[in-house]
Amino acid sequence: MFDLGWSELMVIGIVALIVVGPKDLPMLFRNVGRFMGKARGMAREFSRAMNDAADESGMRDVAKTFKSATNPVGTAFDGVKDAARAMTDPTPERKDTGLKEDPGALDAERSDAKRRIEASAARSAADRQKREAEQAAKRAEEAATKAAELEAALKKDGEA
Repeated sequence: MFDLGWSELMVIGIVALIVVGPKDLPMLFRNVGRFMGKARGMAREFSRAMNDAADESGMRDVAKTFKSATNPVGTAFDGVKDAARAMTDPTPERKDTGLKEDPGALDAERSDAKRRIEASAARSAADRQKREAEQAAKRAEEAATKAAELEAALKKDGEA
């Protein structure tokens, strides 16, 4: 909007100090701040209203169509990305046509794979916790040994 640097702001501040006076300067800046806040709010509301009107009239769809027509390579890449995302989606497709069983149920093969993955994850977690417990026990033993050595050194220093 305005391109004001520090030097311009300093000149404006000095002129305002001379013209308005030091007593009324804070009130002036407060009123200018309120005015700027109201102006920004009105601009934001106007922008939001224009965007809503564009959405209601379908202008975004038309703009998207024009954009895809002018950039066919980008549109092709978007299609490839969507296809890749659909292929790597971990949620299974729902079976909801003509089945007697639960439509949200997994295939037998998928449920077996799920059980194997859960068992493997549980085994890995148990192994990790066991390693961490062994390392903690080893550190505790080393700390106890060091404490015993320090106590022995204190007793030796106390006797001497």
